[in-house]
Amino acid sequence: MALIVQKYGGTSVGTTDRIQNVARRVLETQQAGNSVVVVVSAMSGVTDNLIKLARQLAPFPAERELDVLLATGEQTTIALTAMTLNAMGGKAVSLTGAQAGILTDTSHTRARILDAAWDLSDARGAEVILGGVTLREIAAAVDMTPSA
Repeated sequence: MALIVQKYGGTSVGTTDRIQNVARRVLETQQAGNSVVVVVSAMSGVTDNLIKLARQLAPFPAERELDVLLATGEQTTIALTAMTLNAMGGKAVSLTGAQAGILTDTSHTRARILDAAWDLSDARGAEVILGGVTLREIAAAVDMTPSA
């Protein structure tokens, strides 16, 4: 059984129909006998709208608070994607990077992964839907994580 990482950007998850398409692709990959970790971005346009809102209230928002705000867009998508997979008969759980054991530095808005313990115990055998992590960071984390 292979571990497959799939990454879907904002346009790919920009509508409920597109989230359903993503869920179908994830299920097909899982049904082929693979474990799947899915990384999704915020839905198309959400990040831009959140930045616009932040700048209406604070022209130069604190980077930490901007990170917290932008994470809500990704958290929405990970939850919707997991819900869709579960509704289609799959088994999925949404996790933020921190919940999955990914440790980053404190460079807000441009953080880098320091360690990836890949604690997926919360997944309990389900497909994992992650938000807030780039495919490049996943690749770096997989490279730095020792094999069992």
